[in-house]
This record gives sequence, structure tokens and C-alpha cells, in this order.
Amino acid sequence: MSKSPNKHNRLYFEARPLEEGLAEAIDDGRIGPKDDPKARAKILSEEFGWDKDLAKKIWCFGPETTGPNLVVDMCKGVQYLNEIKDSVVAAFQWASKEGALAEENMRGICFEVCDVVLHTDAIHRGGGQIIPTARRVMYASQLTAKPRLLEPVYLVEIQAPENALGGIYGVLNQKRGHVFEEMQRQGTPLYNIKAYLPVVESFGFSSTLRAATSGQAFPQCVFDHWDMMGSDPLETGSQAGQLVTDIRKRKGLKESMTPLSDFEDKL
Repeated sequence: MSKSPNKHNRLYFEARPLEEGLAEAIDDGRIGPKDDPKARAKILSEEFGWDKDLAKKIWCFGPETTGPNLVVDMCKGVQYLNEIKDSVVAAFQWASKEGALAEENMRGICFEVCDVVLHTDAIHRGGGQIIPTARRVMYASQLTAKPRLLEPVYLVEIQAPENALGGIYGVLNQKRGHVFEEMQRQGTPLYNIKAYLPVVESFGFSSTLRAATSGQAFPQCVFDHWDMMGSDPLETGSQAGQLVTDIRKRKGLKESMTPLSDFEDKL
């Protein structure tokens, strides 16, 4: 819950992760802001178990109006709600572009508008009051919903002869990669290996690989998907926490994260 600067408006939000595969469906363009609401509601209810009425109440996607985050209206009978919709959408585009942890893009978050208390006088609920409030309440709900960092993962295809396979597996194990497919090309001594490799570990990967296989292996990397990191970024000293600190240092932000009390107001 956050209050507006003039203390006349209150916004109650809740954040939850999107269902498995929904963020990917939005990325692929199967679900998007330009879809027919009925068709979209049908996909969401059949494939992802959403409530039909809820699926029609999606306000927007973000960042850049097409990203894999949603704002969903869960309010019942709130006055003047449609008047602040544009302000909330603007705040959401801003907040989802710069998340609370390290001002990176958000991904796979569904913000539910639980309740809104607004001032009866239109002059007291303009954009200047609602936008910063909505942004703060989104940050607060993100921080309270056990946020996690996502890391990009490459799909690596390696072609190599059989005697080089040992070196390839060794390098991939060092770099937190894992092989999921290995097949021999018919009629040749070459093997085709497919593996997943975190992008963070891919720096200097090809030179390490060539050194380990004396130049017989040829890797090709292409971005494949995002992987969730298990450790908690809000915990000091965890791997994700260290990453957040490094990102903030690189961007020239304050190294410690903004505490939840700055975003959330008490009644």
C-alpha cells in the first residue's frame, strides 16, 4: 500500500509471478496488447488457468507496452478507477523498465490492483499524484513478493571429433553448462553437441574450449532463454545479492538497495 504525496489517495497492489510459459508466450507474440480480448481470454483460461473475467481485465503489458509483465484489475466497484488508469499504466511502464532491485527490466511479474481509495475531487487525483504513488507501490509489492534474478542462457552447438569430447565436457562443467543432446553425424567422425551455457560464463568460452581440445571443437552460441537464479537477492552475501551490488556499482547507484519502508506506507 502507498499513499499519494497529498495523502488523499491510497493504492493497494499485490505482485505474483506469471504462470510457467506465459512470459515466453508473450515474448513469442502469441499473447499481446493488440489481441482481441475474447481470444486472449480464451488462451489464458485454457492454457494458463486464468479466470475468464480476470483475463479481460488486463490493463497493459510492459515494459514498452509489449513486455512480459502485466497489470490486472482485481477491484470491485471502485469509483473513478477508469480516470486513473492512464496514470497507473504510465507508472507501470516506468517501473517495469527499471525494477526495484538494480533498475533492470522486470520479467514475468503480474501486478494485481487489489483496491484503490481516491479523492472525490478530480484536482486531487491527477497524474502528478497517482504516477509516483503507483510506481512506489509496484516497487513495494515487487520487494515483498520474494523477487529473483534471471540470467540469460545461451544454446551452444559444438562440432568436434570423438577424441575431443572429454575436453568439451570438462570445459562445460567448469562453466556451469550442461549438455542435453549429443549425436554423431552419419558418415563422419564428427559429433554434434548441444548444451546450455549461462551468458555470464561465456566470456572467453571459445578460447578455453579450443585450448582444451587443441583447436578441434567449433562452438556457436545463440541466446535461448532466461533462467531463474536460486539465491535470494535481498539476502546480503548471497550470490544474487552480490550480483545486484555489482550491477548497482556499475550503474553508479547507491550500493545498498532502497529499503522497503521507502516504498510502502502504513495506514
